[in-house]
Amino acid sequence: MKKTLDQYRQIEERCKAVFLGKHRDYGVAWHILRLSSLTDQMYIKARRIRSLEENDLRKVDEGIEPEYVGLVNYGVMSLMKLELEEEAIKGLSPEELSESYDKYLKEARDLMTNKNHDYGEAWRHMRVSSLTDLILMKLLRIRQIEDNEGKTMHSEGLDANYIDIINYSIFALIRLSE
Repeated sequence: MKKTLDQYRQIEERCKAVFLGKHRDYGVAWHILRLSSLTDQMYIKARRIRSLEENDLRKVDEGIEPEYVGLVNYGVMSLMKLELEEEAIKGLSPEELSESYDKYLKEARDLMTNKNHDYGEAWRHMRVSSLTDLILMKLLRIRQIEDNEGKTMHSEGLDANYIDIINYSIFALIRLSE
């Protein structure tokens, strides 16, 4: 489990560096996006990953790993959108944004640690393509919940699904690095 936690934290740092780098370039321009638009951006990234997994021909010279990093970061943005009003996001200082990012990644990491204990790190035996499929399934669930105006009767809410996507993406990045 220590190995997983070390690898997880390395991926966290990589994703956060990209997130903060883009923040320096663009600020929080994403604050204008509706939650459904963030979900659609995640869906596009996951579909591209699946397409790259299934096809050898690539017309854009970008690999799978940056797309998984994007999924982690869009997952964090989505969690922020769930909790904060648009104006509150817009007003975050770089330090507050960094703290908020850390808060959501800690939630994801804590859940991963608990589930890994119960599941015995089963994800290590999964194909990366299966993680992609699980992400796509979670995104379809999220879209349905959004269509239902955020209401669920027997299922986890949006936040739990976003956290699962963050964790599946980090697992995929770990697997790809090994």
